Amino acid sequence: MILTSSNLRPCFRVCYICGKEFGSQSISIHEPQCLEKWRIENDQLPRHLRRPEPRRPEALTGGSCVLTADNEAAYQSAQAQLLPCGNCGRTFLPDRLIVHQRSCKGNATQSFGKWHIFSCVCFSTSCLFGLECFKKIDV
Repeated sequence: MILTSSNLRPCFRVCYICGKEFGSQSISIHEPQCLEKWRIENDQLPRHLRRPEPRRPEALTGGSCVLTADNEAAYQSAQAQLLPCGNCGRTFLPDRLIVHQRSCKGNATQSFGKWHIFSCVCFSTSCLFGLECFKKIDV
């Protein structure tokens, strides 16, 4: 594939706290605010759900391959903040885990009629993280 201005994606940086993408100028504004929000939310959690403060991954220097490595490290840091459900094993932010556990029935996959949803990472599209693959089953 030849990269042109129409299919070249702008450089985005992944926040190491929340895992969202931001422009190279916006990330320096976002991270301190995101960390402060994280501290407030973490302090409000029950003691057994509190997490250690996330640390910024070491920044590498270089070209676009390094940006991809930096983003992957930031994404992994954000994913490390998720806690698994004791019943089904799915991971959530601590405040969402409490809500999830109220209705969890202990299934590893959720069934919606004839469709099951499995979490995956899809590298065949422009989005690298958080996509869901749908698999139809015969009932």
